[in-house]
Amino acid sequence: MIGESANFLEMQEHVSQVAPLNKPVLIVGERGTGKELIAARIHFLSRRWQQNFLKINCAAISETLLEAQLFGHEAGAYTGATKQRKGYFERADGGTLFLDELANTAMPVQENILRVIEHGEFERLGGNETINVDVRIVAATNEDLPTLAQQNKFREDLLDRLAFDVITLPPLRQRSEDILILAEHFAVGMVKEIGGEFFAGFSDKVEKALGSYSWPGNIRELKNVIERAVYQNADGRITRLVFNPFESPYQLNKSAQARHAATVDGEAAMPKLTNVSSFDFKNEIQKFEINLLKQALGKNQFNQKKAAEFLNLSYHQLRGYLRKYDLLG
Repeated sequence: MIGESANFLEMQEHVSQVAPLNKPVLIVGERGTGKELIAARIHFLSRRWQQNFLKINCAAISETLLEAQLFGHEAGAYTGATKQRKGYFERADGGTLFLDELANTAMPVQENILRVIEHGEFERLGGNETINVDVRIVAATNEDLPTLAQQNKFREDLLDRLAFDVITLPPLRQRSEDILILAEHFAVGMVKEIGGEFFAGFSDKVEKALGSYSWPGNIRELKNVIERAVYQNADGRITRLVFNPFESPYQLNKSAQARHAATVDGEAAMPKLTNVSSFDFKNEIQKFEINLLKQALGKNQFNQKKAAEFLNLSYHQLRGYLRKYDLLG
């Protein structure tokens, strides 16, 4: 990890202090702040560094499959389970298990995770044998877990156990001293990737733009912006940045966007059919749904759980739509 700002160095010191302890750790931060890198640092600075470091994204898997992935299953536990399978907890025995986006797990799964933390034991799905493991749990979220616990959307007892120590990652906009350092690092890496000889640097205008932008996507967004700029300015200094790759002279104008943003009940949201000879119903519906999905994600800072609630969908229904339209990238 790269940085020199005071809050970044303070966070790194926090990691170094908690890493040797055999206790759960909760990492909190906005998307793109490097939560997985911090989890890896905790593992490799601990006494478990030679053992397995396994990672699972709890938001990317349905409840039933997540439970099977975490705890394993016996042959015949459910349709398609033709043989016994060890889960992440069993495979991480002696090491560290990183649970990313933990806030999106269902209550029954949370209860089983709590049991592993408290007693170091669980059963595989479809089994009755108690399995004992020694696993250190590092969890991450971009949600306000105390508020979710107050709303009975997250188990308070699990939060209490996970929050032995909480590492909160500063967003990039609070690490202004690090922006140019990171940008140069990503630029040099991209120059090497495309076979360039050297990095010619940023113009003063670009350096000012880097410092004044809010970086809602944090370090991940910065990396994309810089790598895009390097390949678009491969023959010289970077004099121009594209923060929004969707910008185009052919994109919908504001009046057209406003029409698409109207509710389905509003007449402005409906295309006019009076002067057309035919109409592609399926294509228009797809465009309308994609537009609504993008707007809902943007309105909720690309937090998929909040976007799902905004659209009155379940989290997995939203994920299904995003997969359907290839919007998960």
